[in-house]
Amino acid sequence: MGDPAGIGGEILLAAWRARRASGPVFVALDDPQRLTALAGALGLAVPIREVASAAQAEAVFPDALPVLAVRLAVPPVPGRSDPSNAPAIIEAIRQAAALALCGEASGVVTNPINKAALYDAGFAYPGHTEFLAELTGAPGRPIIRPIMMLASPLLRVVPVTVHASLRRAIEMLDTQAIVTATRITAAAMARDFGLPNPRLAIAGLNPHAGEQGALGDEERRIIAPAIAVLRADGLDVSGPWSPDTMFTEAARARYDVAICMYHDQALIPLKTLDMHHGVNVTLGLPIVRTSPDHGTAFDIAGKGIADPSSLMAALDLAAELAARRAANLRIAS
Repeated sequence: MGDPAGIGGEILLAAWRARRASGPVFVALDDPQRLTALAGALGLAVPIREVASAAQAEAVFPDALPVLAVRLAVPPVPGRSDPSNAPAIIEAIRQAAALALCGEASGVVTNPINKAALYDAGFAYPGHTEFLAELTGAPGRPIIRPIMMLASPLLRVVPVTVHASLRRAIEMLDTQAIVTATRITAAAMARDFGLPNPRLAIAGLNPHAGEQGALGDEERRIIAPAIAVLRADGLDVSGPWSPDTMFTEAARARYDVAICMYHDQALIPLKTLDMHHGVNVTLGLPIVRTSPDHGTAFDIAGKGIADPSSLMAALDLAAELAARRAANLRIAS
């Protein structure tokens, strides 16, 4: 569902309208009444059909958007997030994770949430990623360490630190965090993307990757030791790369994934290069999870002008990753 006051509903409707015979079948976890009202307000001919289970979606999908009902407390107002609807937003995520864990769905695609509204309602997680890690963790075992990757046909990036202020992100950065993020990324590239020996480019933190310590010593103290550990693992790791040149077309041809030190170092180049086809992928989970690479876009919500391309890319990639996981299981058995 995402935040019902954002653009999630309208890009969902547009994605169903753009469905292809060969494309993925999906079921929405949302409020069918709000989707029906939204389709009417936007003049979109999208029949909404409530289903009792995910298994019914395939039969319904060619003719109507199948919806597993998650009822909202109050009708949403475009652009104005209401904490009263936070429980429904959270419940949709819970149900989606449960469906994927039990195999009724092959993956989860999440529409954007407004974290502030969820925090006001007592949501105790930084975002989808951390919540899904807890929902999908095995009882009695440590919480899964999930990793966020943004992927497009032009670039894949993984930030080692994510939703933290820049000052806090630098404080959080350490050798083990880089090693852990890179190992999880390498394993996911092999399992989900069919790249058993991915080329991993490790970004520097400072301008010119520290300029031999003249512009900062994190490269020598933190990043270089991580690279040494990863190479000892047998991984194809290069760096630290100068962040201002590693995203040029020529540089991107030399690696499969860029491991970046903080959120904006990773997301600015990806969104600049390919905003409409970027997809957020959570690595390290036992389920497939993707999402669009944009937010709720409250400023344009309800206007019918939101671009569904990133959601459609997220649906396609989720289906691709799920198919590869299923094929790997068949080979293993």
